Amino acid sequence: MSRTTAREVAMMMHFSNLLGGEDTPEHVCEKAELLGTPLDEEDLLYVNQMLEGVKEHTEEIDEFVSRYSKDWMIDRIARVDLSILRVAIYEMLYRKEDVPTGAAINEAVELAKRYGGERSYAFVNGILGSVAKELVLP
Repeated sequence: MSRTTAREVAMMMHFSNLLGGEDTPEHVCEKAELLGTPLDEEDLLYVNQMLEGVKEHTEEIDEFVSRYSKDWMIDRIARVDLSILRVAIYEMLYRKEDVPTGAAINEAVELAKRYGGERSYAFVNGILGSVAKELVLP
C-alpha cells in the first residue's frame, strides 16, 4: 500500500471514530474498495501511528484549526474536513522527517476534493497553507 492510501484509510477511520464507529483498517479498505490485497504490517503500523498521534495531539491540532478557520468553530466544521485537517496537521507537526509539508497538504486537498463538499478543498488548502507558514517562521 502507498502512503496515499494509508492517509486515506487513517482519515476514514478518524471520521468513523468521530461518528462513534470502531472500524479496523481492513474493514475500511474493504468498504471503500481501496485495495485488492490485504494491508501489510508496515501499512497497519503507519495507519495506527497516525490515528494514535491524532488522538494524542487533538487539542494541539485543533488549536491550529481554530486559529485559521476564521468564523468557524470546531464543532461547526464538516466532520470529513475536520478528519482530513487533523491527519494532515498531525503529519506536518510530527511526521515532518519523513513527510514533506507539501505532500501532506497536496494529499489533504485531494482527499477534500474526493470526499468533502464543493468548497472543502479550498477550505482545507487555506488552513493548511496558513499552518505551513506558521511552522516555517522563526
